[in-house]
Amino acid sequence: MKLARWSASAALAVISAAALAQDPASAPTRFEQLVTSRNLPQEGTRDAADSARGFLATRKDPMIKDTNGKPVWNLDAYAFVTGPAPDTVNPSLWRHMTHLKRHGLFEVTKNVWQVRGFDVSNMTVIRGATGWIVIDPLTSVEAAKAAMDLVNTTLGTRPVSAVIYSHSHGDHFGGVKGVTDEEAVKTGKVAVIAPEGFMEEATSENVMAGGAMMRRAAYQFGTGLTPGVTGQMGSGIGMGLSAGSLSLIPPTDTIAATGETRLVDGVTLEFQIVSGTEAPAEFNVFVQPERTFLAAEIATCSLHNILTPRGAKVRDARAWAHYLDEAALRYAPQSDAVISSHCWPVFGREAGTAWLTAQRDNYRWLHDQTVRRMNRGETMAEIAEALEKSPPPGNFEEWSTRGYYGTISHNAKAIYQFYLGWYDAVPANLHAYPPVERATKLVEAMGGTERTLALAENALSRGDYRWSSDLLQMLVFAEPGNAKAKAMLAQSYEQQGYQSESAIWRNQFLAAAYELRNGRVDRNAAQSNDMIAALSTQELLDSAATRFAPERASARNFSIAIDLPDRGETATLEVGEQVMIGRAGVLPAKPAVSIRGPRRALLALLFVKLPVDTVAKMPGVTIEGDLVALQTLVDNLDPLPHGFDIVTP
Repeated sequence: MKLARWSASAALAVISAAALAQDPASAPTRFEQLVTSRNLPQEGTRDAADSARGFLATRKDPMIKDTNGKPVWNLDAYAFVTGPAPDTVNPSLWRHMTHLKRHGLFEVTKNVWQVRGFDVSNMTVIRGATGWIVIDPLTSVEAAKAAMDLVNTTLGTRPVSAVIYSHSHGDHFGGVKGVTDEEAVKTGKVAVIAPEGFMEEATSENVMAGGAMMRRAAYQFGTGLTPGVTGQMGSGIGMGLSAGSLSLIPPTDTIAATGETRLVDGVTLEFQIVSGTEAPAEFNVFVQPERTFLAAEIATCSLHNILTPRGAKVRDARAWAHYLDEAALRYAPQSDAVISSHCWPVFGREAGTAWLTAQRDNYRWLHDQTVRRMNRGETMAEIAEALEKSPPPGNFEEWSTRGYYGTISHNAKAIYQFYLGWYDAVPANLHAYPPVERATKLVEAMGGTERTLALAENALSRGDYRWSSDLLQMLVFAEPGNAKAKAMLAQSYEQQGYQSESAIWRNQFLAAAYELRNGRVDRNAAQSNDMIAALSTQELLDSAATRFAPERASARNFSIAIDLPDRGETATLEVGEQVMIGRAGVLPAKPAVSIRGPRRALLALLFVKLPVDTVAKMPGVTIEGDLVALQTLVDNLDPLPHGFDIVTP
């Protein structure tokens, strides 16, 4: 039953005495937290019971380290989440984290277990006839190994007989070499099963836009923020990303259609294809003997992202709702437990069906109401504002449809973008000034720096942080050296972070505040050799072409012949006046330069940008022809991106 909306006057009466106390949360933020806390759904017992149910054991040492002793994961990072919510954390998010922080090995059904809390994702383990069937081996090798060690220590040591990747995101396959190795797969001892299109999607998503995605992901996941009441509070569907090494072993079998079954180590598994929803290649898994349905990532303990803030292709909300409908009708009525690759299970056939139905209705409502308003002429911002202020009644009753990860606002804009793109049909937005020039003109139009600061200070004092951020971000773009504007903007972002129910909105606001105060800190993630090896040569050449700078002087209008004997491949690289064209599988008739050697030599030239004469000395490498032209091409390529400013120009 929905609680009555708590009044603003009641909240102000409660906080008036506390307003004088020292608190990182402002009085308006404390007011918002109190209003939120009084209008949350009734607690009930399901989430508390289900998140703890079946607990068997966890690691004695909470710190998971790599082979060099460097910590990659701390199981106790969120041990501070206990008791009432502090003023600096949205009370709904705080309540959510009390369940999400649980870690260890949990029994789900008779022969199905999950390791939860060892990474942002869950590892599901099924007892097969001869060994363990592992679904989604986490993000990193180190975290996956620690999880597998816990399974073997607690349940008895058995070999891994199969690995299943539910979808093409790294937190669901990156730890595979922590549970098995390539030799076991090559010899047929271990099967690796994935949805059709898995390899292409797993490797390609981060190739073209990898630099931008990695930088934006640091904001989304709060990379560098310390977990705490004024810091990072997880990601909404998990605690965070483990910092170990990413691996990949290609699948030996793929699933193309819903209803396909496989007998895996004596266990019958049925698959539901849900590609094009949360991931471009994804399936759900029904464990028939144990009546357990894995909903992968299309249903979790939170509303998900139709468009992730880190950046990706927009997902299909309508298809998402259809697949959830299919799952609720076809699989949930047969399932004693519905589990996900994030969060905790839902137990019981009625509860599981109701849960999937609520998730379905949430995505369908978002889709249909966005499209309805879109077709009435409302813009994405107008639609997002309207839907955020009038969520469906079910949102007040069902905790799992709330926005701890994705949000109504962000998703409504994403659905609009899916159908119509970014342009709102207002001609003023057709050819608007870029941010710095626009900001400079607007600050001048508002009466200058001091007037803009005064307006922002007034907004801050009233707790209108959306408006103060708008004003101050504009001023920082116009005057990046304005220390007062940056300090005020950091304060405005910080308060919005404290108020955010979404963990990743909180992360983005607090990451921005941190950088405004301390400057940008670039954290360069090491590239995975397995991921690089899995990339096609065509993708590598196309990626290199995106770093070609035609405005720089260099040799033009020549071709390069590429012979890669280690992969049995050939390719052409054609350098023109404006573009660089790669063609895998073709050699040019009259190349100006010929390169023969292992593909790592090509990577050294085009990505690491080693000098031509250095690469020519590598074992097995021969470079002939116009070496000067080749060196000018290497010099012409932009270096690999290592970060860029976001909240400053």
